[in-house]
Amino acid sequence: MSLNQPHHKHKILVVDDTETNIDVLLELLDPLYEVSVALDGRTALDLVVKERPDIILLDVMMPEMDGWTVCRALKENDATRDIPVVFLTARGQTDDELKGFELGAVDYITKPFAGVVVQARVKTHLELKSQRDYLASLSTLDGLTGIPNRRRFDAALGHEWQRAIRGNMALSLILMDVDHFKAYNDNYGHAAGDECLRRVAKDGFRRVVHRAADLVARYGGEEFVCLLPDTDHAGARHVAEVFRSNLEAIHLPHAYSSVAPHVTMSLGVATVIPSTDHKPLFLIEKADSQLYLSKKNGRNRVTGVDLGRL
Repeated sequence: MSLNQPHHKHKILVVDDTETNIDVLLELLDPLYEVSVALDGRTALDLVVKERPDIILLDVMMPEMDGWTVCRALKENDATRDIPVVFLTARGQTDDELKGFELGAVDYITKPFAGVVVQARVKTHLELKSQRDYLASLSTLDGLTGIPNRRRFDAALGHEWQRAIRGNMALSLILMDVDHFKAYNDNYGHAAGDECLRRVAKDGFRRVVHRAADLVARYGGEEFVCLLPDTDHAGARHVAEVFRSNLEAIHLPHAYSSVAPHVTMSLGVATVIPSTDHKPLFLIEKADSQLYLSKKNGRNRVTGVDLGRL
């Protein structure tokens, strides 16, 4: 992955209540980036959640909600706190700049704008953000399989649980376990066991989930998990069955399995419309109980439950 050559146009949100300032910034930045505009703080906060900009250029002095208040709200929200904020201000007083840095801003650009300074500072902070994002992504990937790890899954589950509550949407979870993996490891060796898990991640889950919010992760050991937001039980069971059949089609030899002469997988599916009365762990526990039933009833199968509205 190249840090200096992103695969997409960076998104910039400009927040300023003065149209002449906006026009100047659009002329400087629009040819290079995907630029959105908000004329007030409340609109800005809505746009940040909707569009997830890579950087925010934020005017300090605005009516109703000033830049300080907007920045504070951004930094208090886990979903937006890592987006760099650059304040736009006509002020040059040290106290004002210090206040911005204390709130979490990364820089100041003073008015009237000097074009080369605006472009250089935006470019610098976008490059720094790309580097931080890349390093952060490494910390949430499983070192063996290259897919997201448990840490990434836990964060995604918490986020999607809350989103499902707000949107009154179904949330589905698939918990998967490679059948008789200990026997595979014991007889073929740990290097072969590692390669088996890599094949499960690479070929078993390939081209099945497509939406940005869908997540397949290594849960631990030979266990994998799939989080499917806004997905009903029938849809989740279909995805689980494709996972199962994909792995079976690989025909990775497993002479020490009582299920089949090749590697297979058992899966448990749970679907719920969450409420604030329960925690995300509830969904994991229900999927795990369905996985247990799959193992108890012969393995290499999908078992599921639709819990409806909590």
